Amino acid sequence: MSEAPYHDRDGWIWKNGEFVPWRDASVHVLTHGLHYASTVFEGERAYDGSIFLSRDHSERLHKSARLMGFELPYSVDELERAKQETVNKSGLGSAYVRAFAWRGSEKMGVSAQTNKINVAIAAWHWGDYFPDKMKGIRLMMAPWTRPAPHTAPCQAKAAGLYMICTLSKHAAENAGFQDALMLDWRGQIAEATGANIFFVQDGVLHTPTPDSFLNGLTRQTVIKLARARGIEVVERAIWPNELANFSEVFLTGSAAEITPVSEIAGMKFKPGHVTEALLSDFSTATRRKNAA
Repeated sequence: MSEAPYHDRDGWIWKNGEFVPWRDASVHVLTHGLHYASTVFEGERAYDGSIFLSRDHSERLHKSARLMGFELPYSVDELERAKQETVNKSGLGSAYVRAFAWRGSEKMGVSAQTNKINVAIAAWHWGDYFPDKMKGIRLMMAPWTRPAPHTAPCQAKAAGLYMICTLSKHAAENAGFQDALMLDWRGQIAEATGANIFFVQDGVLHTPTPDSFLNGLTRQTVIKLARARGIEVVERAIWPNELANFSEVFLTGSAAEITPVSEIAGMKFKPGHVTEALLSDFSTATRRKNAA
């Protein structure tokens, strides 16, 4: 049985300070955020009723908004209360939480500095981002590259930056893969379409320097967990011709959590003791209230 479409579900969505019925949480077709991508968002997960790294996500939403040239009308503390109320009202112990903000429909055009800034929060059940992820997912090389940091606000979690991610993921799925590995404008490895990436070589964890893509909160958590275990972590430029040197690969993200990778463009990998150890530690951390 297929899932109900997202616009046609029971429940409640927090919008601009109050809860509205799920089906009524709509915007006008001439909303600026729809036409000009003036939208920022956060993807978060609640475990056992508690949102993992919630405050960090709320602070990053504010940062993204500022990078996009506007201020949120709700403080971090107000967002924190609203997010938790949304999770509680959903009746879900474990849920995916989407908090987002956008310029409204008061004015249409590239410039819309006086448009109202809207904020909404939704929570729903969302299992593994990748079905059967523990088998390891297959990646192809993406047809698009991450832009240089002087050409886009790459440290904002902004809707417009995901256009090439959608195109790349669709291309991968149409070719029989689950996702795509994106390079940056220099030809260095960057990330997958919606998750950061890690590689293991001789027990050492390698990950690209996040200078042209988002430094994910799950990425930061995994680095802390690895170092707490005594696993060396190296953040550096990684080139595609190095892929054959790695034994393990995995993705990280709020939606993806930790997802092993079994193949990248024909090269095979197998989850080993580093991936397994971090999977165990991450599971413990996400279910420990106020984990760091």
